[in-house]
Amino acid sequence: MAGDPHRPVVPREFEEYDDDALKGEEAFKKTKVLAWHKQITLRSLVTSFVLSVVFNFIVCKLNLTTGIIPSLNVAAGLLGFAVLKTYTALLSQFGLLKQPFTRQENTVIQTCVVASSGIAFSGGTASYMLGMSPYIAAQGGAAQNTPINTKNLQLGWMFAFLFAVSFVGLFSIVPLRKMMILKYKLTYPSGTATALLINSFHTPKGAKLARKQVSLLFKSFCGSFVFAFFQWFFATADGCGFSSFPTFGLQAYKQKFYFDFSSTYVGVGMICPYIINVSLLIGSIISWGIMWPLIEKKKGIWYSADLPASSLHGLQGYRVFVAIAMILGDGIYHCVFMLTQTGCSLIAQLTKKKVSYSPQGENSDADNEASSDDKIRKDYFLKDQIPLWVAGTGYVVLAIVSIVSVSHIFPQLKWYHILVAYLIAPILAFCNAYGCGLTDWSLASNYGKIAILIFSGWVGLDNGGIIAGLASCGVMMSIVSTASDLMQDFKTGYLTLASPRSMFFSQVIGTAMGCAITPLVFWFFYKAYTIGDPEGTYPAPFGQVYRGISLLGVEGFSALPTNCLKLAIIFFFISIVINIIHDLLARYETKYRLHRFIPNAMSMAIPFYLGGYFAIDMCLGSLILYLWERKNKQKAKDFSPALASGLICGESLWGIPAAILALAGLRAPICMKFFSASMNDKVETFLGGAR
Repeated sequence: MAGDPHRPVVPREFEEYDDDALKGEEAFKKTKVLAWHKQITLRSLVTSFVLSVVFNFIVCKLNLTTGIIPSLNVAAGLLGFAVLKTYTALLSQFGLLKQPFTRQENTVIQTCVVASSGIAFSGGTASYMLGMSPYIAAQGGAAQNTPINTKNLQLGWMFAFLFAVSFVGLFSIVPLRKMMILKYKLTYPSGTATALLINSFHTPKGAKLARKQVSLLFKSFCGSFVFAFFQWFFATADGCGFSSFPTFGLQAYKQKFYFDFSSTYVGVGMICPYIINVSLLIGSIISWGIMWPLIEKKKGIWYSADLPASSLHGLQGYRVFVAIAMILGDGIYHCVFMLTQTGCSLIAQLTKKKVSYSPQGENSDADNEASSDDKIRKDYFLKDQIPLWVAGTGYVVLAIVSIVSVSHIFPQLKWYHILVAYLIAPILAFCNAYGCGLTDWSLASNYGKIAILIFSGWVGLDNGGIIAGLASCGVMMSIVSTASDLMQDFKTGYLTLASPRSMFFSQVIGTAMGCAITPLVFWFFYKAYTIGDPEGTYPAPFGQVYRGISLLGVEGFSALPTNCLKLAIIFFFISIVINIIHDLLARYETKYRLHRFIPNAMSMAIPFYLGGYFAIDMCLGSLILYLWERKNKQKAKDFSPALASGLICGESLWGIPAAILALAGLRAPICMKFFSASMNDKVETFLGGAR
């Protein structure tokens, strides 16, 4: 899920779209569609690079804090439109504009930016790569903190690994684009909604609305940035400043219940569906409000009282492994469900009569309603073919390069392990891309976790199984994630008349940008702050979670503290039951739509490790949106994504100057901290005695 999954947190604006609004090629009949190589312009690539840097900072910061990442497609499309529209308008004023700004060029920018920022997730700098570091390993105990089961993070091998594995998935799914888009007519809701957004920007009415959205985005961006700058003055160290404000009292603050004044997560809460935010709050209450205080009372009985707070054999172990159990339960359920759904859907498609795809068949009436638009889109979609031999040769050659490179970077993972992964990966990439077309859910991270369990157990602890499992996760996630992302882009291109070749090369260019930018952005934070400290500014929760999964793969249940296994099993099945109830209600109970009120298991699991402070931020975002919708639903629908994107971008980008100040050794001048009355008396007495 969010933060861990690449796109399970489906933004509200992607939940529904008006299918009739897509049938609008008549509005563009006077606009010439340029050749595919002219759709990829120098100005679009420069814009894409700048926005890629911005979005990589945003995704990296989200990864390092809570790991919840909403879809940023709307922000990418909106900012791409704003930048190039402003640039071309200025050129036009001076009579220097040679090529008008088109929706195909807008699609290229959006594709590049999303592909690049996608590497910030699937690249795993804040998850499986960070889990390899000795610092994270030390939190799990001496048994796994051995040279063969750790790897120091270095830019050299991080660059090499990302470039070796990130392009293979692009070639695994290309031959199936016509079947997915034209024959099976898969929806790809995010790709479709992005196309609708871009198409609307380039119509007169849509362009007027876009200008208002850009204005609001800029205002909220500035406000968020300035507020983050203001907060910095009061936070000279961890535990200081507005982010440590005990909103609901000191006891609640101790249990991680407080509002931390993060405009980023208020914005994320406005984008995520209500049930995601409520699920986070429910998970916080169950864990930090009930379970952890009760287990803490067993200190000295269930676990040693002498263990450090970060030890996985103490209270931290219960937090990590119960969260892992819920995440694995949710992931395994969705993998099985998606594979079953994909199989059933394919069987249904294959058993249909061939005539059902013909304009003269039984669906001809429905086809004729949009025959004009469909014909135009099909003509352009089929115009620039990507030969099958190119896709096949590309996959084989890149797989060989990857096998040699990855086995050299990680000697613990032998060439035959990687070969097995690449033999299995195309099947999983197809299933993920097909399932994503049906539901908009990418299960890349779930396939990655399963790869960790399989390959870490196969290699074994003494042979470096922890590193092997984490590295195999990177190989699998990169293929499966990029395959579904590319198919989403093909759908967007189909609906905006962008050439499949321009989409493919945009994805390749965006992926290359991501491979270059992501390690540098991560390194920026890694050198400026202590990354992975559970009590620090950047706890990077999934570094510990992914290493914990790999530890389970090599050591089994012996790695768990007392009674942790029982709790893990209980919550593993609770996660599965929650999903079963949700899907049964969604299928059989349609009158009241009760499935909308069933919490999301993955979302519930994240606060088990981190606490509820960010859930409160996100619930505040939901409350703002709810009140806005009550007042004016249409305005809320039109402008809430822009407001939310500005809030996210502003505070996230303050991380750049803040990190520069930290690297330069400059600290904030004030520490604003809060004490109880009794502690304050002691401080006053101490200070009085010191005088």
